[in-house]
Amino acid sequence: MMKQAHLDDFRIPFFENGKKAHAFALDDFDTRAKPFSAGSKSADRERLAELAVRLDELQERLHAQRRERVLLILQGMDTSGKDGTIRAVFHETDPLGLRITSFRAPTLDEAAHDFLWRVHRYAPAAGELAIFNRSHYEDVLVPRVLGQLTDAELACRYQHIRHFEALLADSGTAIVKCFLHISKDEQRRRLQARIDDSTKHWKFDLSDLEARQHWDAYQAAYRDALAATSTERAPWYVVPADSKSHRNVMVATLLLRLLEGLKLEYPPAKESLKGVTVA
Repeated sequence: MMKQAHLDDFRIPFFENGKKAHAFALDDFDTRAKPFSAGSKSADRERLAELAVRLDELQERLHAQRRERVLLILQGMDTSGKDGTIRAVFHETDPLGLRITSFRAPTLDEAAHDFLWRVHRYAPAAGELAIFNRSHYEDVLVPRVLGQLTDAELACRYQHIRHFEALLADSGTAIVKCFLHISKDEQRRRLQARIDDSTKHWKFDLSDLEARQHWDAYQAAYRDALAATSTERAPWYVVPADSKSHRNVMVATLLLRLLEGLKLEYPPAKESLKGVTVA
C-alpha cells in the first residue's frame, strides 16, 4: 500500500545549533508530484473552494482578535505561480486584514540601507495575514548567482534572516514559507505561453530568459538558502508546482493547518451590549 503523503514530508530539515540537520537536494522532490491532489483539476478546484471558505473564516477571527500575526512567504523561479497562488487561494478572503507585498529589485533608497530594511516595515501587524510575493530571500539568491556576495557575506545574511524571523516569531508572528518547485521544462512551456499570448506580454521580460540561463545556479542558491533558514518557527516547505491546481491546494492546506493551530476565536461578547436594542 502506498504511504499517504504528509505535509511534513515536504518540510526542509531544520537548521539548529548552528548547522543543518542533514543534507537534502531539491531533486529529491518531484516537481510533477501531486500528493495532495483531489484526483483531477476539477476535483482540485472543488477542494480549493472548500479550503478557501475555511481560510476566510479563520482569517476573520484573526482580524477580529487583533492579537496574532501570520506571514506566508512565497518564493520560486519565474513562472512558478506566486501570483496565481495568491489569486486562487485567497479568492474568498475578505481584503480586510489581508496584506500582499511584492518585492522586486531594490530601489536606490532601499539599496542604500541594510537588506532587511525594506522588508521589516511590511511584516504583519496584529490581526493581519501578510503575504510576501518574493521576499528578503531575493537578497541571498540574485546576488549569489551574480557573484556579488562572498561566502562569508552570504553566511552572514543567512544568519541575519534567521534572527529576523526569530524576532517576528517572538513578537507573535506565525510563519510558513513555501518554495514553489517547478521543472525547467515546465518553465519553458509557461514562458513560451506568455510569448505566444499578447495579453500575457506584460508578464514577460527578456531578463526572464537571461535568468533561465542560470537555472542550475539558482537551484543551488535555493537549496542552500532553504537549508540555512528552515527553522522550527519559520519552516520551509517544498511545494511541487508543475500542476497549478495541486500547488494551490497544497499551499492552502499548509496555511489552513497553521491557522487552525493558532486556536483562533472571536473576541468575547461585550456585557454592555446585553439587552441593547436598536431603535
